[in-house]
Amino acid sequence: MASFNPLVVCETAGTSHPTPELFTMQPTVKPKNPNFSSGPCAKRPGYNVANLKLDTLGRSHRSTLGKKELGLACSETARILGLPEGYRVAVVPASDTGAVEMAMWSLLGPRGVDVLAWESFGAGWVTDIVKQLKLPNVRKLEADYGSIVDLSTVNFDNDVVFTWNGTTSGVKVPNGDWIPADRAGLTICDATSAVFAMALPWEKLDVVTYSWQKVLGGEGAHGMLILSPRAVARLESYSPPWPMPKIFRMTSGGKLTEGLFKGETINTPSMLCVADYLDALAWVDSIGGVAATIARSEANLQVLSEFVAANDWVSFLASDPATRSNTSVCLTLSLSEEQVKKAAKLLEAEGVAYDIGAYKDAPAGLRIWCGATVERTDLEALLPWLSWAYAQASA
Repeated sequence: MASFNPLVVCETAGTSHPTPELFTMQPTVKPKNPNFSSGPCAKRPGYNVANLKLDTLGRSHRSTLGKKELGLACSETARILGLPEGYRVAVVPASDTGAVEMAMWSLLGPRGVDVLAWESFGAGWVTDIVKQLKLPNVRKLEADYGSIVDLSTVNFDNDVVFTWNGTTSGVKVPNGDWIPADRAGLTICDATSAVFAMALPWEKLDVVTYSWQKVLGGEGAHGMLILSPRAVARLESYSPPWPMPKIFRMTSGGKLTEGLFKGETINTPSMLCVADYLDALAWVDSIGGVAATIARSEANLQVLSEFVAANDWVSFLASDPATRSNTSVCLTLSLSEEQVKKAAKLLEAEGVAYDIGAYKDAPAGLRIWCGATVERTDLEALLPWLSWAYAQASA
């Protein structure tokens, strides 16, 4: 059957609307890579596991070779991200979650805490701070899916915990202007779906965490922890009153364990995953660095923005363009929850788009990853299929 342009509209009596009849025609061109999952995300263009540097396999991570590769994971991260002098980078256990927990359990307590949440992962940090750490002076600033908290109300005399990009809501902070340079507290930023995709004001962030399987399309299980000198000073001047699990410990004898930030990991990492991460970093470097990956992600968002503007049955969950994510793009459809699920299943059954249903706690909809590892041409090929799936599910 012939393919069609999902942006085609009919004009009747001076109005412009999508043509529902066209949606029933099944497209013929499919994305070359149908992986639009928001984590783990699509591998980089041209990826081939056979090209990974695997001489570390079967070797100890504590060997000279193992420590060299893990050290590169830290130093290359700092170089490519352009981190300020004195910032430290570590490979830590348990993905982004482990990195955030390490920071919260090790750093929180001396001051009050403002914790911001506008989606499920931010809400998880609220739960950990209030119910697990049971800190006494906590301000919870919360917003519904699709919205964001009033950033002007954040108290920077407190430590501040927040996600830069809400992966399950498609809502990001617009910039770092709301964070003062002369803040008294620490800023602890979960940036797992923002690093390498959004411009981060590093001097205003004291802790940044992310995972390899998000923006870079790496493998799971490991997290990255970035500390500013202010965060290091807190670690060396404060001992939490609660027991500290081994995998959270970053100091010894009141001093920072510097080896952790040079590739001497707390527990045994997968050297295969490390090789995969270094491959992803090399790709970022080869295409022009972080500026290029940000540009690719923003161009991908533009593809979906034009599609949404041309079709009144689909909308962004994040209504404000200033806070709309360019990685985890969340869409709502003029369908019931069951119809949305049917549309997502149809797309998967056709091998067109995998794992794009909304997060389980989020409003019913589709969540399409638009990070740098996704090719614009694949998104363009997906659009007619979205229209087709909508028509099929609403019939």
